[in-house]
Amino acid sequence: MRSILDSSMSSGFNHSRPRKSKFILGALVLGAVPLLVSTFAASVTVGNGSLEFGQGSQQATACDSTVFIAMGEEWHPSPTPTDPSNGYFRVRAVTISNLDLTTCAGKKLRLRLIDGASSEITTGPTPDSKVLQIALPDQAPTSNVSDPVALGLSYLSGIGAPISTTLLATVSLSVSGTAVYDGTTLSATNADATFYLDPTALTVNIDGQSVRRTTVETVNNPKAPGI
Repeated sequence: MRSILDSSMSSGFNHSRPRKSKFILGALVLGAVPLLVSTFAASVTVGNGSLEFGQGSQQATACDSTVFIAMGEEWHPSPTPTDPSNGYFRVRAVTISNLDLTTCAGKKLRLRLIDGASSEITTGPTPDSKVLQIALPDQAPTSNVSDPVALGLSYLSGIGAPISTTLLATVSLSVSGTAVYDGTTLSATNADATFYLDPTALTVNIDGQSVRRTTVETVNNPKAPGI
């Protein structure tokens, strides 16, 4: 059985290196150095949505009992006048693995990155872009989905308010192939949701060492009557 602090990191330049951490009951944490584990409130309400933190209390309700997260990094050159070889590993993508799209159908899925000062890291083009969100399909898909419009990819502020700005991120929801986290076979009950923060690497370049925690949240997504 893998422990909560299971992690794997490979080093090197000019290639992606994943970092992995086990998530229990829907929302845990991803540690850099050192590995940290945080407990979140069991009951939080944002606007009209019921926010589900799956970790922190057994009374909390989450749509999936066990998910995992892997953070993919790639070398990002940042030369200085005194060191032309300077750079760092930027966060290229964050994948939520082992996601059950049957029990989580129709819910909103949110991702936050937290730094060592317990502050939310900006993940979009504006300073208040703190959350990446998608809307999971009402019915579990039978093929991979990578249309950001179909998945409702958007930025939110830290309190969950929508932000109208240029969308730099992309997303994929995979139900076939192999899981990023552990190489298992993907399916509707073992899916990968991957957020690519900025494929162009021109604007959003987060130093992977600054990420101390990652939170995953599910939010009820009520439909208007008749929809």
